[in-house]
Amino acid sequence: MSDSLLSHEPLIRGAVFALVLLAMVVWEVVASRRPQHVGRARRWPGNLLIVVLDTLAVRLVFPLAAVGGALVAAEQGWGFFNRVGVPAWLAIGVSVVVLDLAIYFQHRLFHAVPWLWRLHRMHHADLEFDVTTGLRFHPLEILISMGIKLAVVAALGAPAVAVLIFEVVLNATSMFNHGNVRLPTRLDRWLRLFVVTPEMHRVHHSIVRRETDSNFGFNLPWWDRLFGTYRDQPAAGHLGMTLGIEDFREARDLRLDRMLIQPFLTPRRQAQAKRHRL
Repeated sequence: MSDSLLSHEPLIRGAVFALVLLAMVVWEVVASRRPQHVGRARRWPGNLLIVVLDTLAVRLVFPLAAVGGALVAAEQGWGFFNRVGVPAWLAIGVSVVVLDLAIYFQHRLFHAVPWLWRLHRMHHADLEFDVTTGLRFHPLEILISMGIKLAVVAALGAPAVAVLIFEVVLNATSMFNHGNVRLPTRLDRWLRLFVVTPEMHRVHHSIVRRETDSNFGFNLPWWDRLFGTYRDQPAAGHLGMTLGIEDFREARDLRLDRMLIQPFLTPRRQAQAKRHRL
């Protein structure tokens, strides 16, 4: 079964991505959670084109990517599960959970370290919150993230099939929990015990920094509760909250070229403060 999954890796990734993206787009049209004041025509070209650039960047810099790294680790006998005999199902399950935990701490790191935040803030600078926001990451952030993931995969000795499952599920849940979709309150309360829901993750995209620095989980919701970063609701409510960050709120900031150079731009407030000091 593992060999079959790996041999169809591109098809699996492409099919799940397309199906989840289409399903979320339809859901957003039929049952949107918030009215959007910045139209899709202005936001989606940049958000979708950045996915193409991210994919090309990873393939150029890391030709084998994470699944290939897991195969190399297995051949070389690197990592815990390649040295300790455990049932395959246990190695796969634990690897998926540990990789998700690593992504949680990586996410917190990208908020805590100023130069990493410069890369990650492009994701937060979207002026609306929908399925394409879950795809909007700077290529340099994606490359650093892949490097971290490869290190975790090698140290863990994660089975290649576990890495594939994790990446496919993470991509799907990222699109899901960034969806501008309406869920019944009772269903949301139940779901967020097992997976990060849109209602839970939307808090993380608030313009209020203490809310931005909460609900870091992308897939499993347990880490925020365990490590004290969980916030149930935004102070202004989901309809009243302002999305994005204070520094980049002009329409031109949504263009692909501006998204790519954003990490190297000095926020306008900082530039103005510097001029006043001079």
